[in-house]
Amino acid sequence: MALMQNAAIHSWEDLYNFSDQKKKDVFSINPSQIVTFCASRIDVCSNRRCLKVNANIKGYKNVDTINGKKVNGIHVEGMTFLGQRNTDLIKERSIEEPNHEYLLGRFVEDRFVYRQSFVIRSYEIGPDKTATMETLMNLLQETALNHVASSGVAGNGFGATREMSLRKLIWVVTRIHVQVDNYSSWGDVVEIDTWVDAARKNGMRRDWIIRDYNTHKIITRATSTWVIMNRETRRLCKIPDEVKNEVQPFYLNRTAIATKDIDSEKIEKVTDESAERIRTGLAPRWSDMDANQHVNNVKYIGWILESVPINVLEDYNLTSMTLEYRRECRQSNVLESLTSMKAKTAENKPKNTAKEDFQCTHLLRMEDDNAEIVRARSVWQYKQKHMI
Repeated sequence: MALMQNAAIHSWEDLYNFSDQKKKDVFSINPSQIVTFCASRIDVCSNRRCLKVNANIKGYKNVDTINGKKVNGIHVEGMTFLGQRNTDLIKERSIEEPNHEYLLGRFVEDRFVYRQSFVIRSYEIGPDKTATMETLMNLLQETALNHVASSGVAGNGFGATREMSLRKLIWVVTRIHVQVDNYSSWGDVVEIDTWVDAARKNGMRRDWIIRDYNTHKIITRATSTWVIMNRETRRLCKIPDEVKNEVQPFYLNRTAIATKDIDSEKIEKVTDESAERIRTGLAPRWSDMDANQHVNNVKYIGWILESVPINVLEDYNLTSMTLEYRRECRQSNVLESLTSMKAKTAENKPKNTAKEDFQCTHLLRMEDDNAEIVRARSVWQYKQKHMI
């Protein structure tokens, strides 16, 4: 909640429209007194009618363990209001309590899983009026960051823990695989679950599932691998024991995608000879940079699609995408996008289908020295509406 000073509020309706009784219960409201927000320290005085709004702290408590394991001897934060971080209060709620639009999200399944809902906005859809792959990736990233921010171990970095912040360490993704069964439309509400687990000796795996909020049907699954990098030297390093102690209480031995269905095969390098299309002169903008001072990993998807034929973008759905991140990209870099294509035959494909599905292999590289930035593989399925 943003800080406010010297603002006179005439009635409680001026601040919030509490038409929903559940929202009224969150706050204790006395319209005859001075406004005081406990967390934000807002003091508003006026001779006219004012109000007092206090956070309802009934049911709040400090927590220093997660899943029976100690978390640095520090309380674990609960769900916060938009814009708030590092509160010393958590709300103890039933794991079955529904999400509310004014909350970031909530923990479920004994706090192993973080759940958050989103509405698909008009600026998040493509020409076919459905969410894009970039939209889905942004939602996955947002849920992951809010998971860390709400966990009680967040530091002052972008998704980093306290011990990571002390050591100037950040998380970087090395590989992500997304499978899409159905793209949501404008106005649809989706519910995203995310959780983490160890990945080999020196990495962390993060998984997601996306459900349609109304039908509860799973429409997207994703899995990713993360490692730690020094923010100043930009070199990868081992996960310190202190950081492991922070994140291990949250580890859940569960996969969003069955092992046999995960695209774990090596992605072959696309060359000038094997590429069917090459798009040059792709320059990062200032708005493409993230808080860790490199190009946001979602931005690469748009550049990859720059070298995909327009008829594929129009007539096919992108049903699967795997990205292998090789190195950072800065604003001063200029990139090239290369794509090669081949037909992909599905076992359950209807016999009367005239169009074949495609599998594409992609490469993003530096234009000056051909250094690899990202290798990727995508699967495209002919849209049902075009079938005869």
